[in-house]
Amino acid sequence: MQYLKILITVLCSTASIFAQNQIQTVEEEQLWLGYFNQTRLSDKWGFWADIHYRGTEHFVKEPSKILLRGGLTYYLNDDVKLTNGYTFVNHFPEEGHANVSQSEHRIWQQLQYHSKFGKTRIMNWLRLEERFRRKIKNDNELADGYRFDLRLRSNFLLNIPLSKKGIAPKTFSAILNEEIFINFPNSSNSTYLPFDQNRFFVGLAYNLDTHSNIQFGYMNVYQQLSAGTKFRNTDAIRVFFFQNFDLRKKKS
Repeated sequence: MQYLKILITVLCSTASIFAQNQIQTVEEEQLWLGYFNQTRLSDKWGFWADIHYRGTEHFVKEPSKILLRGGLTYYLNDDVKLTNGYTFVNHFPEEGHANVSQSEHRIWQQLQYHSKFGKTRIMNWLRLEERFRRKIKNDNELADGYRFDLRLRSNFLLNIPLSKKGIAPKTFSAILNEEIFINFPNSSNSTYLPFDQNRFFVGLAYNLDTHSNIQFGYMNVYQQLSAGTKFRNTDAIRVFFFQNFDLRKKKS
């Protein structure tokens, strides 16, 4: 409940800033490709890995980002887990960003939990990111040092089976996914609003087997750019491949 109050306060303050400033929005089309792997090694430990490529300019003409993420996971139980990890991101030159490639290093901590409502599966996570982005001067030259920002991500996903079997091998399910990003106050990014971006995805998942599925569909991303009153509205095709392995020895 306390988290919900904080989120509502942030959204209300963001709406107030929107009302006081002239907002400019640029439109973009992107292709998002990703691979996710969560592997459980024992009752308590496992690891997380995901890789992403994003193309822009009519979906595929130019690269936008490459992202590599890994982490060590501690299982509180079968449904609740904590992960701590590292992410490397390369931001390629593009409109609304710099005219030079910018590297970014992130340290992240995450609480992820799963639940069910009938045959529908629900996934939530809260992720805190400490971001270190290479400084840029004049939009076209790398500067010395890194800029630090702190960001919170809240992700909610519904996986709704489209088969009487439920979510089973060789069946389809519908996916609804909403993720909101919130910036923490920071004197180095005073031009930024608390709201960073929102991602909404709707699509289908094809369950290949008990531990692998591919998700594909449409995603809308509304994101704040480096200028505090300029935003990007992105229409994206998203294709993600997920694998979840359990390597624990089965008890006889």
